[in-house]
Amino acid sequence: MIQFKELFNKENSFLLIAGPCAIESEKIAFEIADKIHNISQKLDIDFVFKGSFKKANRSKIDSFTGIGDEKALEIIKKVGHDFSIATTTDIHEVKDAKLAANHVDILQIPAFLARQTDLIVAAAKTSKIVNIKKGQFMNPSSMKFAVDKVKDSGNEKVLITERGNMFGYQDLVVDFRGIPKMKEFAPVILDVTHSLQQPNQPLGVTGGHPELIETIAKAGIASGVDGLFIETHPSPENAKSDGKNMLPLDQLETLLVKLLKIKSAIS
Repeated sequence: MIQFKELFNKENSFLLIAGPCAIESEKIAFEIADKIHNISQKLDIDFVFKGSFKKANRSKIDSFTGIGDEKALEIIKKVGHDFSIATTTDIHEVKDAKLAANHVDILQIPAFLARQTDLIVAAAKTSKIVNIKKGQFMNPSSMKFAVDKVKDSGNEKVLITERGNMFGYQDLVVDFRGIPKMKEFAPVILDVTHSLQQPNQPLGVTGGHPELIETIAKAGIASGVDGLFIETHPSPENAKSDGKNMLPLDQLETLLVKLLKIKSAIS
């Protein structure tokens, strides 16, 4: 099991949580993990592989939800074992907590569920690290109560992930004033790609602005985030979930090099 303090032990670097939106197949998961692992080793960045074993919050009933819970979780577990890296996935129901905890190191609470007490407590009681995404409808100060739910359950290992605030019906904005406020409660990760989503589109498929990924990531590092969350795929246009706001995998290393320069300059 990864130790919480190990996530942030590099002074001039940052934690990178990255991977595909959803586990589509073992082949694609390993292709992505291998590429990011090599980059992270080269650049001396701590890397956590992310992949959703199930997509429960879909707009349409016929949207892709996964390849099977156990099958996807076994792939994530195998990635962690074969590359000797930490892994994470999101959970949506109380029963998911124990199931996922047997396969990953970090349990992620989706933004839409950031106020679900039973879910957060169930995740906390697994003794895994708990990463709570700030609800698009929540202000930074209110995340203290979500963090307290984890700590009051006997688990001090908690992260907060910023992923933008709703701006009208179909857009998100990141208010960087919230970063230092949330850092008072827990380490803060910036979800760069989901912060650029355009939800609630008429066709039922989420849009996005991937061309702004570098801009948001640079601003995040400059504002003092402890880590970045980036969904990436070798072919975003063919991804089965959230392809409209993903970073092409072949652009990741160049972006990280730029971000490390910013981190070094402000350290």
